[in-house]
Amino acid sequence: MTDTLSANRVLMVLPSHRLVRKAAEAGCRVWSVWDPALRDRTYLDKVAQYSEQLLLADMDDETALRALIARTAREHQVTQVMHLGGVRAMGPVLAEAEALGLGANPAHAVRLLSDRGALRELLRTHPRLRVHARRAADAAGVREAMAHFAGAPFVVKSAVASGGCDAAFIRDTHELGRWERRAAALGSCGPFVIEEYLTGPQYAVETLSVDGMHQVVGITAARTTGPPRFVTTSHVHPAPLGVRDEAAIRSAVCALLDLVAFECGPAHTEVVQTPGGPRILASRAGLGGGHIPLLVELASGTDLEEETFRALTGRVPMLASARRTAMIGFFPFSEDRSAPLSDLGGLRALPYVRAVEFPTRPGGPVPRTTGHTSHRGFVVVIGAGPEEAAEHLAAACSLLRVESETEAESEPWP
Repeated sequence: MTDTLSANRVLMVLPSHRLVRKAAEAGCRVWSVWDPALRDRTYLDKVAQYSEQLLLADMDDETALRALIARTAREHQVTQVMHLGGVRAMGPVLAEAEALGLGANPAHAVRLLSDRGALRELLRTHPRLRVHARRAADAAGVREAMAHFAGAPFVVKSAVASGGCDAAFIRDTHELGRWERRAAALGSCGPFVIEEYLTGPQYAVETLSVDGMHQVVGITAARTTGPPRFVTTSHVHPAPLGVRDEAAIRSAVCALLDLVAFECGPAHTEVVQTPGGPRILASRAGLGGGHIPLLVELASGTDLEEETFRALTGRVPMLASARRTAMIGFFPFSEDRSAPLSDLGGLRALPYVRAVEFPTRPGGPVPRTTGHTSHRGFVVVIGAGPEEAAEHLAAACSLLRVESETEAESEPWP
């Protein structure tokens, strides 16, 4: 690779190995920073394969991490520092990138998106996006805030995305007490956001921004179990939406990004389409989870990671319209069940199945589902439209049988 000062020299913190590979293939030199406690050696070797150098750091040691970033940027004449690991170590990385003048976004913009309490406060004055909400420093504050909802149901969750306490639906003091015990068991001490319960279908919106201009890559329908745990059961991309609803959701998300002064790169925003119009549920810088990038690529051919890199380096993303529907279903086994008895290889052989994963061996223990981001496995299918995709998902899942520890009867899913 040609070593010229005009070439992009990028320092990436917690990047996926795919993004490093695509950046290198695009002609960039990449220095990657990873915490060895967060990934196994095999994964880190893949990152190192396409990096100029893999630098190891403790993400919890802010002083050492900032020093490493500054030293690497200076020694290798880095042109941009990118934080790509969600909220982990976001604060010190953004602060150092801004101090060096090498950040893609103002640090406050990225922090605002990940701070649920600050985001609610910002949107409070927005006529279309405001949501009745209060902030509480601790669990006792949540109980005090309950009075402001006058008996109406509300949702309580950690004020920051990394708070470790999933959203919970509260209708009365009994449910609040149950939440308090669970939060204490998880070690989640606050701060918290208490907000009105937003009714309506949920959507995930992926955007790419360049110089403050926001492009909506696509909208994905998110289906959950609803209250009280809101565990995700499936995603459908593109979301089956009418023209007016789609336009309203796009407008709401772009308005949010303008409000926080988000400038460059990917953002993932969760929206509820309420009877009164779209309301922001949560947002953060970065790509969406739940395998949404895979669904986007299967539906439209758009490689979100590749286009993310283009956006972060100031180039206009090249996006394509969806040609078909992609759908992912998560295996929702109950606590007392074993791994699937059916052959996963048979599922993978179906012509409309594009991915299958199960995180244990047949007959082994099933990991516990602890919240909306915790899943025991999944299957991804494609179809000509949402109806066909749903039919294919149901057909694939009908082949999956599970066995209860108390009785040996097979049971289809879903």
